[in-house]
Amino acid sequence: MRYLFEEYAFDTDRRELHRGTDVVSVAPQVFDLLDYLIRNRERVVSKDDLINAIWNGRIVSDAALTTRLNAARTVIGDSGEEQRFIKTLPRKGFRFVGAVREAQEPADAAAADNQVELQKPDLALPDKPSIAVLPFENMSGDPEQEYFADGMVEEIITALSRFKSLFVIARHSSFTFKGKAVDIKEVGRRLGVRYVLEGAVRKASGKVRITGQLIDAITGAHLWADRFERDLTDIFALQDEVTLAVVSAIEPKMLQTEIAIATRRRPENLTAYDFYLRAMPQYYLATREGMAEAIRLAHRALELDPGFASAAILAGICHLLNVVWGFSNDPQFDRKEAVRLVRLALSIDDGDPETLARASQTLAHMVGDSEGAIEMADRAVALNPNSWITWTNRGEVYRVAGLPEEAIRSFERAIRVSPVDPRLYMTLSGIGLALIELRRFDEAIVAGKKALRQNPSFVATYRCLASAFAHLGRDAEAHDAAARVLEIDPAFTISAFVARESNVKLFIEGLRKAGLPE
Repeated sequence: MRYLFEEYAFDTDRRELHRGTDVVSVAPQVFDLLDYLIRNRERVVSKDDLINAIWNGRIVSDAALTTRLNAARTVIGDSGEEQRFIKTLPRKGFRFVGAVREAQEPADAAAADNQVELQKPDLALPDKPSIAVLPFENMSGDPEQEYFADGMVEEIITALSRFKSLFVIARHSSFTFKGKAVDIKEVGRRLGVRYVLEGAVRKASGKVRITGQLIDAITGAHLWADRFERDLTDIFALQDEVTLAVVSAIEPKMLQTEIAIATRRRPENLTAYDFYLRAMPQYYLATREGMAEAIRLAHRALELDPGFASAAILAGICHLLNVVWGFSNDPQFDRKEAVRLVRLALSIDDGDPETLARASQTLAHMVGDSEGAIEMADRAVALNPNSWITWTNRGEVYRVAGLPEEAIRSFERAIRVSPVDPRLYMTLSGIGLALIELRRFDEAIVAGKKALRQNPSFVATYRCLASAFAHLGRDAEAHDAAARVLEIDPAFTISAFVARESNVKLFIEGLRKAGLPE
């Protein structure tokens, strides 16, 4: 029997757990525990039930049982705090609460590392209203206005994601459907959401018009449709109006005052905002040239509106990534600018979750203040638990702090919030780095190869693979990965990398074994 839940396939005949096409290592007793919980998922299983089934009635300490349960949660991406799959009912027992589908037919043989991934099982719906906002169609007839339509959607996603009562898919997963004819039901299945918002934007003659419709992705029913038109000077009021209409359609009892709490500070100068919107796509390119252009445009925005916190944090994070990714011609300058701009953004608005998240990463990398960075990253996630940015930055902060297990949990949560994000190669590379520090080298290679399938030229992935291969004694593959590192970043040296990274002893050891220059 095969049990399918989210991206996992649990095969009781082969005694294998697959995540997508990857086999997850599971201890025999942990496998038996999962098997029992899944087969008995319609009821609460007591502690005695588990002991009788797994340990044949032998005396077992509560600590041993808790250890096995935690291990079972870990292999399926769950945790005692989240309890998405295995729920603990105090003084009663345990129950597998994930949505499970059964498949009688045997699984195909495991795919090779470089084979195209099999179609993933549908994602289970979260336990609260869930929504994806698709890219709005640009109706202006001017390709140059594409960035404006995209920026409007990003603002709406950001506003919606601040409602803790909603589960909102991040911008980058939603934007994988840009320019495509889509089946709304398929969008819902792929992203694991109940509702989809789609629409169009027209900007002309000093006015902006937005049309939008909210669709139930399960039934295909249209729940709400409306048209909004305002003068260009009222653009932010227009964004709030659309947001409020969507939220009201999903949760009628939600108070309108939450909009005021959720709304972040808007720039005073609309031309500054325009420069900021143009900078974002350059930042998303994740290239040396893209970072340089994003910094230039963000600084133009700041010149026009020195109180524009989002522009300051964007410029700061670009300077940070120049250092971390090896793009910088003057690392000392980029370091100083990253810290200066992040502190400027915090002085303007220290309550914005995305500002806090990006600032936490800068503190971790540039200042070395792990304690302060962790506190800031945790606060960002608490303020906005639906954000890919808050979870990804939290993962990076915990990784830099030398806490790889918690880093992996954060990275995996980021993937769930944005499951088809085009930037998942960054998240997967972060997971790979954390796995190396846990000596889980085989899993690090799996994560690295997944990252390469999405972006075959991201240098951090090749560093990860070079180190993991070297630790396993797979010297030819380690040397090939090291050669790709130097091809993409000819100036790379281990000493320069050590200067900007800490708590990566095993990773560095692997780079040396792979033959990268000191």
